Amino acid sequence: MERKQALIAWTQEILNDSECYVKPASNDASFRSYWRVFSRGTTYIVMDAPTEHEDCKPFIDISERLVKSGINVAKVLKQELTQGFLLLNDLGAVQYLSVLNIHSSQELYLDAINSLHDMQEKTAQNNLPIYDVTLLKQELELFTDWFIKKHLAIELNANQKTIVQNCQHLLVTNALEQPQTFVHRDYHSRNLMKTKTNNPGVLDFQDAVIGPVTYDLVSLLRDCYIAWDNQFVCQLSDEFRQKFNQLNNSNISAEQWQRWFDLMGIQRHMKAVGIFCRLNYRDKKPGYLKDINLTLCYIKTIGANYSELKDFIQLIDSISPTMESLCEQ
Repeated sequence: MERKQALIAWTQEILNDSECYVKPASNDASFRSYWRVFSRGTTYIVMDAPTEHEDCKPFIDISERLVKSGINVAKVLKQELTQGFLLLNDLGAVQYLSVLNIHSSQELYLDAINSLHDMQEKTAQNNLPIYDVTLLKQELELFTDWFIKKHLAIELNANQKTIVQNCQHLLVTNALEQPQTFVHRDYHSRNLMKTKTNNPGVLDFQDAVIGPVTYDLVSLLRDCYIAWDNQFVCQLSDEFRQKFNQLNNSNISAEQWQRWFDLMGIQRHMKAVGIFCRLNYRDKKPGYLKDINLTLCYIKTIGANYSELKDFIQLIDSISPTMESLCEQ
């Protein structure tokens, strides 16, 4: 309560409006929280990032880069880094996830894909962290540490550990052999806002890195929170490939791209399953556990198409609870 009062006092001071008030704007999977500010008929967003847990500087840096690229992102209007407060413009309250359906999906995804092309082609990449072997392996270990060991309470034997390590090696190699570009790193339906102009509004970009070209695309199309027919997903993915080839004067084949896309998705979904479990056990946020079902389904159904992952998929089938299949082959 004391921190909220400090946030309100700071907001009233910088807006010179003692009558302005705040309401919760969204839940976040990190220590950050977001508040919608109502002031003289205008709304803003205040991001509260406690300095003992969060650093606002990457958010400010990436926001400035994306604004220069023409991406519709939350702009930093005022900052108070000592306390960890940022005043942002308001991109609205219509989340992609709330309006995606069979009728709207084509238009909404085309907007998001066009924005992703611009993000990759136009955003300054200097001095961004690299999605290197160390980071990729750290993310994959989340699956082992938080899903297998903590959530399932299973200690793998030596043979099972080898199977997991072989899977990790395959996925890391796949990520590193792709063209490397700007990666938002969490580009999906809960971080995209439906906006009237320059759709979509893009949120949660502060962890951006230089990494695999298919990472954000598979995050978007094989979303942990909503699933689509695989034919539709692969069609949009291949259209992205064709435009990427044109923009970069490259000649990546459909077969190569599909493999990159599929295996990149498995890496991301293993990471996500681990994070969902960590959010429950470490951060006391159980709401994400319901999203494990769909995310594991992606791993199993897509992984079944690759002989190199046969042992890993069999391992997951043997140790995890029976999952209702939510994805189509």
